[in-house]
Amino acid sequence: MWTLDFISEHDFREHVRKTILNYGGKLASFDLERFNSNIVDPIKMIFDKTVYRYTWDEIISNEIFRQRDKSNNNDIGYFHQQIFQYIRGCTVPRTGWDVIFSPGKRIELPEGDSVSTVYVEMKNKHNTMNSSASAKTYMKMQGQLLADDDCACFLVEAIAKHSQNTAWTISLDKARHKHKRIRRVSMDRFYEAVTGEADALYRMCMVLPDVVEQVVSDENIIAVPNDTVADEIRRIADSRGISFAMSLYLLGFGTYAGFPSPEK
Repeated sequence: MWTLDFISEHDFREHVRKTILNYGGKLASFDLERFNSNIVDPIKMIFDKTVYRYTWDEIISNEIFRQRDKSNNNDIGYFHQQIFQYIRGCTVPRTGWDVIFSPGKRIELPEGDSVSTVYVEMKNKHNTMNSSASAKTYMKMQGQLLADDDCACFLVEAIAKHSQNTAWTISLDKARHKHKRIRRVSMDRFYEAVTGEADALYRMCMVLPDVVEQVVSDENIIAVPNDTVADEIRRIADSRGISFAMSLYLLGFGTYAGFPSPEK
């Protein structure tokens, strides 16, 4: 029995499927050329291997995971944002705001105020914006309030420090600014605002693992990568009579003085 009443099982499954498909090329196998396309830091890898007691295969695998994970954060951002297109009262514009919530009735704010529309900027984590980006976002929200006096603006954080729906205080030009309609809101409180259910995010999280597993298993849309990086480095080391560590150094330092040249 489907337990979420704010999104249908079909829509949720489709959203999960689209999110997984966005992983796409990032799940393609890593060969040595792709692995070193941005030039890895061999010295860091030497330290990590020794300090954490990894094998060479493990440290290479960890670096491949790190490179994949860096790109996959954007795909999880897609999941957090685009799910709201399926929820009543929400739209996900192509440009401008990440989500606009306009349910056709008054939206109650914590201080007793109410508005007809909420404009949302969404971030994966509370610490992903530097001071310049924060100031730019805050000023964008100030501009929206000037254009529409019956709205509020939310900075919604998927991973906030704690559950919150509070006025956002920020320093602009060395002065502190705060407005009751410009708010920092954790994802659970935003789900509550748009669904009317305090535990809506929790209940979505409870069904998510099974749906992801079903989509991956039933639709066979994920290819298991066959990463060949460690084997390629090992073959180079064997063919040139050098150590695995030296082969790794050459990925970043192949033209540096003292290291064996690629031609040798």
